[in-house]
Amino acid sequence: MPYIYEPAGKAKEYADLALNLLDGCSHRCQYCYAPGVLHRTREAMAHASPRNIDMRKLEREIKALRRGSEVFLCFTCDPYQPLEAKTRVTRRVIEMLHAHEVAARILTKAGRLSTRDFDLLSARPDLSAYGATLTFISPASAKRWEPGAASPISRLRALEKAHSLGIPTWASLEPVIDPAQSLELIRTAAPFVDKFKVGRWNHDVRANGIDWRAFVKGAVELLRERGKAYYVKLETRPYLPKGVAAEWAGR
Repeated sequence: MPYIYEPAGKAKEYADLALNLLDGCSHRCQYCYAPGVLHRTREAMAHASPRNIDMRKLEREIKALRRGSEVFLCFTCDPYQPLEAKTRVTRRVIEMLHAHEVAARILTKAGRLSTRDFDLLSARPDLSAYGATLTFISPASAKRWEPGAASPISRLRALEKAHSLGIPTWASLEPVIDPAQSLELIRTAAPFVDKFKVGRWNHDVRANGIDWRAFVKGAVELLRERGKAYYVKLETRPYLPKGVAAEWAGR
């Protein structure tokens, strides 16, 4: 089986190619879809371990990719968990991708821990994108829902630092559990986030109680007022105001 794969379904909206570097994720996010996809309990999923990756085989896969391709890190785990600080597998893979002119698109909730490879990303901004999942602005909410992940302020500061170094930045607003907090995150992060991806909350009946039309309208208005590029995910597009584009390059 290849290490680099083509995501299917909703994941396809984030990347054409992806690579999962670790087995499991210690963030223990209560809304995580990965345990269901991988047919594992949440408890088992929370015990991250190194993935047995043959680096020579992985390099052959990368070398075979078209120059300028993009590989997403990661879907079923965070590429910057505490375990990775010991293995440094993410750094090795970024170096490998860049060596073969392939872009690394990162999505993390690790905050400060994820800044250690900014020297690589800032050296090749044309082949890099640094993103963070922004779910809550309240530390208490984040601690409840994402007990092992970095705090909201740590994620925001990491994005701000990346932006200051010239690294293209993006934010994933998904899941949206508290719409008011998600809107406040847009206001806070807009000065240093280049693009926002707007989703919703899935796999939970409590999401049915959210006024999605009001949230999407508010999110798009904020993003356009601030001139920020955005992408509204397919499942969220039915709630867009009439005549408003689902994707905008900003200004």
